Amino acid sequence: MEHITKRFPGVLASDDISLSVGEGEVLALVGENGAGKTTLMNILMGLYQQDEGKIFINGQEMRFHSPNDAFAAGLGMVHQQYMLVPNMTVTENIALGYKQAWKPWKLDLAKVRNHIMEVSQTYGLSVDPDAYIWQLSVGEQQRVELVKTLCLGARFLILDEPTSALTPQETDELIALLKKMTSDLSIIFISHKLQEVTDLSDKITILRHGAVVFNGNTKDHSPSDIAALMTGHEVVMPQNKEKGTLQAEALVVKNINVRSDRGFLALNDLSLSVHSGEIVGLAGVSGNGQRELAEAINGLRHVESGTITFYGQDITNKTPHDVIKEGMGYIPEERNTEGIVPPFSMKENFILKDSSAQTYNKGIFLNKKIIAQNASRLRKDFDIRSPNTEIAAGTLSGGNIQKVILAREITREPKFLVAVYPIRGLDLGAAQFIHEQLLAKRKEGLGILLISEELDEILALSDRVAVIFKGHIQQILPRSEADRRKLGMLMAGV
Repeated sequence: MEHITKRFPGVLASDDISLSVGEGEVLALVGENGAGKTTLMNILMGLYQQDEGKIFINGQEMRFHSPNDAFAAGLGMVHQQYMLVPNMTVTENIALGYKQAWKPWKLDLAKVRNHIMEVSQTYGLSVDPDAYIWQLSVGEQQRVELVKTLCLGARFLILDEPTSALTPQETDELIALLKKMTSDLSIIFISHKLQEVTDLSDKITILRHGAVVFNGNTKDHSPSDIAALMTGHEVVMPQNKEKGTLQAEALVVKNINVRSDRGFLALNDLSLSVHSGEIVGLAGVSGNGQRELAEAINGLRHVESGTITFYGQDITNKTPHDVIKEGMGYIPEERNTEGIVPPFSMKENFILKDSSAQTYNKGIFLNKKIIAQNASRLRKDFDIRSPNTEIAAGTLSGGNIQKVILAREITREPKFLVAVYPIRGLDLGAAQFIHEQLLAKRKEGLGILLISEELDEILALSDRVAVIFKGHIQQILPRSEADRRKLGMLMAGV
């Protein structure tokens, strides 16, 4: 890619970017949230058109007008924001791009299904070809995206945060697999997990504010070097080192049974408790009941049996409105559909749960001045990269959308916080800030249920670690007894 420039209203997303990837080579593309990584890859895949610059493949200049053009040239991308049709099955989604199954007046879905099973088995990526996309967790959808890309015969892979939903063992296996695949493939690998970047990539390109600030060989730099180049300063992730004092139980989940969207028991007789001033980390591979647990606690999913008690009050099957009124904070897994209202402005999204509060009202009207001041303060405090606070929240990058949700939930002064993958898609600098915020809230006496597949995050922040497998708590370990290997084994059901 040579001298690629792309402008959006008020934003220079790609500023004269040049990079190259050799045959059988892995290039890591890293940078802070909003640095322009995904925009650049969307240009390469034909989803956006560059304003200036050229793309060459094997020395031949290419101009992709749609993803079909990119697929035809052998490019495939696993997106951070998944490009799947929710009300279609996995097989139907993959069939949309699998031209070999299209015959005159007929679509051979059986052929597509068989191909999916072959690819799944070859690469160890388990997907249910008959499941509807809307029934799948974020992690399961990510696996579908990877299988889809491989099914369509990509010879050049672009992976945008591909390991965010895998166990450490699965991550190691995927990295080993990708290394093997470099005999047939070239790869651009976008990740905030710098250990993976150093393990997998040959070369590294670092973006900051839409421009290349560093190009070089990965082997010459440690993860901490890369973090400093990304952010412009040394990054030290905070650790929960303070000894917790046992306070009152804030949340008690007792023997609950909850069904998934597909009708089976996603939570099977699950029990868990979290005290005030304590962080309990819930570790598990995506799709083992984490989503259903978070939704049941927050009144978004029906509990068939069992009880959920919040500071002595039974909140089982209460409405989300009632649960919010009780003082529950919630950072959901689906940030675009549950965390924000995409067409609403940033400042409107900040007050979604408090629009009727006296603070933001002047008689029967919203107090626009106070709302604007609140939004400006949160934008600055949480380093949300946007031209202004009037911009529609849905137009922000994934990491910046996450910051909008975190800013709203943390500053509402909740009595408890359910945080589902709070740093998914965030750069190291932003993750450091969020972890500091969570530990500060714990110190103030807030109870936190931290649901994450990031074992480093779980181990750094938790007082106790619970491992979930197939809707049941495998084991609860004090932080002192938990390590990556033990947790990884429990997450795999061993």
